[in-house]
Amino acid sequence: MKKTALALLCALLLAIALTACGQDAAEPSSVPSAAPSEAAETPGAASGLVILCEADEDMINNYSLLAVNPDAPFVDADGNSVADVYINTEGAAALINWMLSAEGEAAAADYGYAEYGEYLFYLADGAPVSTAEIPRATDETRVIRMSTTTSVNDSGLLGYLLPMFEAEYGYEVEVTSAGTGKAIANAESGNADLLLVHSKSQEEEFVAAGYSCVLPGFESERLTFLYNYFVLCGPADDPAGVKDAPSVRDAFAAIAEGKYPFVSRGDQSGTHTKEVSLWPEELGITVDAASVEQYADWYTYSNAGMGVCLTMAAETGSYILSDKATFLTFQAGGAE
Repeated sequence: MKKTALALLCALLLAIALTACGQDAAEPSSVPSAAPSEAAETPGAASGLVILCEADEDMINNYSLLAVNPDAPFVDADGNSVADVYINTEGAAALINWMLSAEGEAAAADYGYAEYGEYLFYLADGAPVSTAEIPRATDETRVIRMSTTTSVNDSGLLGYLLPMFEAEYGYEVEVTSAGTGKAIANAESGNADLLLVHSKSQEEEFVAAGYSCVLPGFESERLTFLYNYFVLCGPADDPAGVKDAPSVRDAFAAIAEGKYPFVSRGDQSGTHTKEVSLWPEELGITVDAASVEQYADWYTYSNAGMGVCLTMAAETGSYILSDKATFLTFQAGGAE
């Protein structure tokens, strides 16, 4: 009888213990964990990307402001003329004059140091400085449309600067970001009052076609005021050995020769334009997708923004060209 009672007691205790273990094991599953693909979409999360080449003379990245000409020959994406376009020239001038004022330039040059321990942008040599009086916004001039690049937007620079300008003068700046080519096309269709971009050749074409104007107090349509650097990034183990290359052009040649995976913006942005200029000329790589079809086994033509491309490169262990500001923001989890 005692043996039977003891056996029943042991069975009861075992059942209680198993129930308790089951409850303990079930608690974590009530909080869904991120699937691998979801975790990988978090910019900068366990990226594995490192900067391998920088500070090369071919890697300087200049940024310019351009006011849109209200009398420009605006056209849509199909080349059809666009009528009845309103360009807020006064608002664009106010923002440009503030960004080129001592206050605006100092704020831009200071951006990033407190968070990243290094400056993300530098004032360009000979950058224009404005001392013009900046008018407060009126009902007619309040909304300013800025078309810029994903690199600028992903760096966080505008999120840092624009609230200062808006709070002081009462304007509201609407920012649209895309690759430089698309950002410029946006202005050519009359959907922007000013540009902030970083592709000299495309900017010069924009000016030559009559889409920009010289603002009072300035001598040029293109107002180059900031620069930073492009950086060649890749996996830490650097299978192509680009870190030891004599120049960034040699680094790109090594990637191509070994057919190591490379993620390209593929969006005719300033970064994309710079990248295609660095490949060996005999490869025939241009901004056109058809030019890289033969390299599809190692070259990814993504047609995407900088943050997205950095995530793709991190997930696939690929090399990639980025502006340094966006890369540092990506590492910190801020670029999207």
